[in-house]
This record gives sequence, C-alpha cells and structure tokens, in this order.
Amino acid sequence: MCEGYLPAEQKRAVVTPLLKKPGLDADELRNYRPVSNLTFVSKLAERVVASRLVGYLNTHCLMPQLQSAYRRNHSTETALLKVLSDIYAAVDSQQVVLLGLLDLSAASDCVDHEVLLHRLRVRFGICGTAHDWIASFLYGRS
Repeated sequence: MCEGYLPAEQKRAVVTPLLKKPGLDADELRNYRPVSNLTFVSKLAERVVASRLVGYLNTHCLMPQLQSAYRRNHSTETALLKVLSDIYAAVDSQQVVLLGLLDLSAASDCVDHEVLLHRLRVRFGICGTAHDWIASFLYGRS
C-alpha cells in the first residue's frame, strides 16, 4: 500500500458459476451467476483501504448526508425509513407524492474508472499514493 499499487497476483479472481436459486434448471446458463473469489490478502487489503477511506470521508464530512451504504449504523432499512418519513410528512401536509424508483443493483459495474479517479482527486482531495493505489486496484483485474 505504501508504494501505491496492488500486485497483479492480487488482482486475479477465480470465477465460479453458482445457481441463482435452488431448483433452477442446471442445464440453462442464464440460471447461473458468476462468483469471483480473490485471495485472502487481496480482500484484506481492500477492507483496510475501504476502512481508511470511509474514515477520511467521515472525518472531513465528505460523505453525503443521506447516503446509507458504507456507513456505520446505516442500511437499506434506514434509507427506506427516510423515504417513508418523507412520504408521510408530505401526505400530512396534503402534498402530492410521486415516487420514482431506479434499480442500481449492478451500478458499480458501470462506473467509469477515469471519472471516479478524477472525482476522488478533485472533489475529495485523495491524491498521491492513496490515489495511485486505488487506480492500481481498479485496473488490470482478471
């Protein structure tokens, strides 16, 4: 981590196909989901960096106030409670309520790494070795 890169051998995953649900037809490829297994060292490094990154964001009040993911004492349940609370408050005030939902379950698969790295540097002040390590983590995975 001090050198700003993740070794290539820590970026290789063994992909195992698993049935999405018990009882699905095992002969149909669409009934499988890929599970990528990384090395223990890779997972450990990822957790250490994630913990330090979230700590930095919290210390400098850079975490969006209403974000529930990756925050201690927050979850999908707290996000749902916030939405319900807002709906009830609007109904109590006799306001019209419109709820638009968007499925972002695979959103992280669509993140442009260049945009992410630029935002980390410009908006969140993450640069130098930390920025280099994150870039190394993102690229060259197999």
